[in-house]
Amino acid sequence: MTNCGIEKTLKIIGDKWTVLIIRDLLEDKKRFGELETSLSCISPKTLSLRLKDLEKNGIITKKIYKEIPLHVEYSITEKGKSLENILNDLRVWGENLKE
Repeated sequence: MTNCGIEKTLKIIGDKWTVLIIRDLLEDKKRFGELETSLSCISPKTLSLRLKDLEKNGIITKKIYKEIPLHVEYSITEKGKSLENILNDLRVWGENLKE
């Protein structure tokens, strides 16, 4: 295991789509279909894999409602919320880029 904090962070949030999933869940809890709509070009398989990784790393939680029809909601954890300032800094940095 590495001692570099940046490398550790990127191992968790560095995959394509992961930061955008976190961004959406920082706004509010979401269902799979809502995330899929928000991230219009993501495949369902990729979204599913990213959500599983985020859950495994304690960034999000998954709540299953045993109703008919069954539905699942994803929400951000306290650990995930700790990424909010970092994501805001990335947003501001990107907004200030000259095209």
